[in-house]
Amino acid sequence: MFVDALDVTVSGGKGGNGVIAWRREKFIPKGGPAGGGGGFGGSVIVEADASLISLEHLKNRRFLAAANGAGGGGGCRQGRAGGDLTVKVPLGTLIYDRETKELLCDLLYEGQKVCLCQGGRGGRGNASFRTSTRRAPYICTEGLPGESKEVRLELKLIADVGFIGMPNAGKSTLLAQISGAPVRIGAYPFTTLHPNLGYIEKPDATRILIADIPGIIEGAHSNKGLGLRFLKHIERSSALVYVIDGSGIEERTPLEDFRVLQAELLAYNPAVLEKPFLIVLNKNDVPGADRFIEEFKAHSGCPQERVFSISAEKGLGLSSFLSCLHNSFSN
Repeated sequence: MFVDALDVTVSGGKGGNGVIAWRREKFIPKGGPAGGGGGFGGSVIVEADASLISLEHLKNRRFLAAANGAGGGGGCRQGRAGGDLTVKVPLGTLIYDRETKELLCDLLYEGQKVCLCQGGRGGRGNASFRTSTRRAPYICTEGLPGESKEVRLELKLIADVGFIGMPNAGKSTLLAQISGAPVRIGAYPFTTLHPNLGYIEKPDATRILIADIPGIIEGAHSNKGLGLRFLKHIERSSALVYVIDGSGIEERTPLEDFRVLQAELLAYNPAVLEKPFLIVLNKNDVPGADRFIEEFKAHSGCPQERVFSISAEKGLGLSSFLSCLHNSFSN
């Protein structure tokens, strides 16, 4: 299950209590105070992990708490500190304070760590209260509670390329064809219910990460269809690929679909339209598709070198598309 948003309660550990104790040794009268202080409570730390693509591993953990510090002991023994809790999250995870809506952190690179909640300070034992005038203090303090926050975790995928298109345009088929990613494919709308990820390898052995976004329909920016829930995943893509049904069998022309997609992106976030893009006109093997594809090339106003006619299902025209995609990410 793909999970890209969670509400959780995060708490640092409580500091251990200080204790009252006395030094009791043979032949040493009035040994004095010997109560140790408590250990610090553990902190909650979030760490970005590139191997994760979803928050699914946290979906049943609504409370994240670090360990408490141990209490002090006699003989001025300091209590053991509570262990920190490290929570791993995917790259692109944003963490908000649910009460204030403040962005607390944005985890963008592998190994990035942020302390969300500090553990509480340990209490003082009576040995720490001894002075020249107070030789037998009968006093200690409790450990302090750790910080606690109600936070919201939101994932915005960081991909090199985002595939966008209407339902049944063939985005998942194209991703499976060029990357071998195991994706769900079906001849009905909204087969893709969550983003799919796949890699393609360049000639220099580096890889391009592709995110296949669930189908966008007219009105998606106002929450129609799957709404804007998944539109956020293309905000951080370096480039976009519009995958458009070029066959006209859905009783829509490729030109109409392209304009609807651009209108939805404009309504959602105009900055997305400034990203580099390619256009793939899929299903060119369907009889009659040539007419719609030529109409698109003539009237879309897009540079011809950015438009590719393919059949993802039969693997037609993919080599020129992939060559352009590789060159777009050449160093």
